[in-house]
Amino acid sequence: MGAIIGWIIFGLIAGVIAKMLMPGRDPGGIFVTILLGIGGALVGGFIGRAIWGSTGVNDWSIGSFALAIGGAILLLFLYRMFVGRGKGTGTGTTIDRGRRAA
Repeated sequence: MGAIIGWIIFGLIAGVIAKMLMPGRDPGGIFVTILLGIGGALVGGFIGRAIWGSTGVNDWSIGSFALAIGGAILLLFLYRMFVGRGKGTGTGTTIDRGRRAA
């Protein structure tokens, strides 16, 4: 039980820091931020292991937070890249809908 609460707190801290480092309009409140941080820890740990043989995110150290925050920033970037494509007309212009500028 303590490990689950630890991951929730760790994910919240990492998710909040990632959102502060990469400002913009993102969905969700505290639960999405927690999931973002936990997902970032998993992604960051996997990348760290693959690139330089890191032990991953397994304790409350600066290295673990750096991996988790880096992974959360990557997830935010990917989210914005895919969601941003679905918005608009695809031509790079906005539709005025009959309104005229003064």
